[in-house]
Amino acid sequence: MTDPNLPTVIGERRRLLNLAYRLLGSLAEAEDVVQETYVRWYALSEPQRRQVQTPGAWLTTVAGRICLDLLGSARARRERYVGAWIPEPVPGHADWFGGPVPADPAERVTLDESISMAFLVVLDSMTPAERVAFVLHDVFRYSFAEVADVVGRTPAACRQLASSARRRLRTTPGPTGTRRAEVVRDFKRAWETRDIEALIGLLDPAATATADGGGLAPAFLEPVTGGERIAHLWMDIAARNTAITLHERTVNGQPGLVAQLEDDIVGVYAFDITEDRITRIWAIRNPEKLRPWTSR
Repeated sequence: MTDPNLPTVIGERRRLLNLAYRLLGSLAEAEDVVQETYVRWYALSEPQRRQVQTPGAWLTTVAGRICLDLLGSARARRERYVGAWIPEPVPGHADWFGGPVPADPAERVTLDESISMAFLVVLDSMTPAERVAFVLHDVFRYSFAEVADVVGRTPAACRQLASSARRRLRTTPGPTGTRRAEVVRDFKRAWETRDIEALIGLLDPAATATADGGGLAPAFLEPVTGGERIAHLWMDIAARNTAITLHERTVNGQPGLVAQLEDDIVGVYAFDITEDRITRIWAIRNPEKLRPWTSR
């Protein structure tokens, strides 16, 4: 017998992928979570599925619980990871995350910032329960009663978790998207022309650069701090990789850069910018995290 809820269930896939990616910082793991969620749905008997009043809510609860379990074991996995772990970058296809670009500029900013690398890195510093409570309530607008069903705590406790998570996030607004793109373009030009003075001028004196090669690609293992140190490091990278071409691309909803060597994508660069200065650079070189870019 055909599942009468099939259109609704399949229609939830995008939302589930959105949720799982923000919770896990990995598109590959997010896709696995969505697959497992559907497996559990169809493991129910037909009478059991008919008893589910809101299939979308059921699917979200299951996906959230799977993510919570994965987040609980993530720390052990990260301890075995070679070098720094950075969330998996995703290209700027509007139909991947959140569907069509919202007409309301305020909603568009929320959408972009909730998948920005800076946002995901802060999420990664939270406890699993904080992260799930915050993302479900503040990003996806679920009630604390619904969040409690996922996290397994009281609504009041979930409110406290979300509040604690909220305090970790930077509240100072960054530059506009247009200005961000200009700063990244200037960085690209200075890097390509090996203009170290221009590069230093674009970097905050206290800037930090973090690389993720995962032991599968060359990358500096520890974060580098200081605008001048980063500028010199980037000059060294340019000198060693003269055949690489840089492209301006949208990375996690923000202006970024992609490095290409012949037909291969070998690096994705995300930036955090405050008052027209680059404060953070995330360089993702792990080929396993570049698959969404190589398949485009």
